[in-house]
Amino acid sequence: MSKKKIVGVTACSAGIAHTYMAAESLEKAGGAKGYEIKVETQGSIGVENKLTPQEIEEADVVILAVEINIDMSRFVGKRVLRVRAAEAIKNPEALIEKALNQATSYGEKGTKAGIAKMGKTEEGGFFQHIMAGISYMIPMVIASGLILAIANVYAFQKDEAGRIVNWGFDTSTFMGDLMSNLFSVGQVGFLLMIPLFAGFVANSIAGKPAIAAAMIGTYIANDAEMLGAEAGGGFLAAILVAFAAGYLVKILKKIPYPKMIQPIVPIMILPLVSTLIISIFVLYVIGTPMASMMDFLYEGLTTLNENYAAAPVIVGVIIGAMVGFDLGGPINKTALVFGTAVFTDTVAKYGIEGANFVPQTATQAAISVAPLGIWLASILFKKKFSPTEKVSAHSAFGMGMVGVTEGAIPFAAQDPIRMIPAFVAGSAVAGGLAAGLGAKFYGGIGSPLGTFIGYIEQPIPFVTWIFSVMTGVLVTAIIIGFTKKKVE
Repeated sequence: MSKKKIVGVTACSAGIAHTYMAAESLEKAGGAKGYEIKVETQGSIGVENKLTPQEIEEADVVILAVEINIDMSRFVGKRVLRVRAAEAIKNPEALIEKALNQATSYGEKGTKAGIAKMGKTEEGGFFQHIMAGISYMIPMVIASGLILAIANVYAFQKDEAGRIVNWGFDTSTFMGDLMSNLFSVGQVGFLLMIPLFAGFVANSIAGKPAIAAAMIGTYIANDAEMLGAEAGGGFLAAILVAFAAGYLVKILKKIPYPKMIQPIVPIMILPLVSTLIISIFVLYVIGTPMASMMDFLYEGLTTLNENYAAAPVIVGVIIGAMVGFDLGGPINKTALVFGTAVFTDTVAKYGIEGANFVPQTATQAAISVAPLGIWLASILFKKKFSPTEKVSAHSAFGMGMVGVTEGAIPFAAQDPIRMIPAFVAGSAVAGGLAAGLGAKFYGGIGSPLGTFIGYIEQPIPFVTWIFSVMTGVLVTAIIIGFTKKKVE
């Protein structure tokens, strides 16, 4: 009997952890069953381990563990099963057997392959489009944030006693001038990341012809001078413009253009018409109202933080709990986007001195709690973890230390009733403590290492951040330890 040949593609919305965890799970499970398996990953770094036409042709089945639209033309005529990336992580063995037994031939209009209808187009939901934009935005956020953090270290001018007496760059020195310019580079990154995000949200909806309208429209929506407003529309305006541009282009695509101009429709007609319409829509309809609304929102958040001592704690607890709830899912990413949006928008509006750090600080303090909590629980409560779980816990430690919350997914999938409340509680504690104690996360790694890698302003240098994060980790570990069943 010949060995079964399986090929697959994994791609999560953010293109970071789920993509590679799903691929690893499928490869291990397929290898354990004696199957020949190869999995292509389409992550934020691009396509890796790419499937060749011959490998696809020879495969008995194709498994697509994807949450974004991918090129399906390669798989016409093949038996295909499409699921979400998380399913490949939770139970890869069952998924492989399901694919071998239930996969359907792809190619006929209206046929189905798992969760997605296979026809001319594959419709994605709201969060799928949002996450597609985030996956392209994340590298720019990280690069710009770290550059800002490095430059910012030189901006805090201290007196002889070591107390910070002023914020600003001494441009009369070479280093001061260099860091001032680097700080401006970081700000450019944050300025561009919002149009970039919008462009790829629109791309997820309607393809490349929608990118120009979304990026230009979003730039206008965030240019206070063009709008004649006091501030830009921020991320909410970006989301609105991106969806407007995406669905406008989808409508324009349905027009039966004359054959003579069809070759230039995607590269000239669609971008030109959509950009004109969206620009006018932003300038004369939504731009100023959105800018006023965002200005009101951010001023309100700042006022709450300044006038009510409990406000940062409450916001931090809520944001932290969201991060720990679905470990890289829509709620987790919503919290991350909100934190980044509030920080970047308030920096653009009020300067670094008037920026609101609370939501971003809470998300970054909470992001490593779940995987590190699992690891600590496996150390403190050894009898409640099997040998396999202990190995997985050590893997979770590695992911947690670099700020990847998805490292806890295998445990959440295996025992959600006990694990998710523990993750939420610990993450809420970490977020509330970091925000309440006055830490300010400028950029770096969202884990205990963040106090050394990146820049975090904190009342007690190095200590406040580690205390906040590790307290949350300890809470998670203790809850797991007292609720998890002992291994027989």
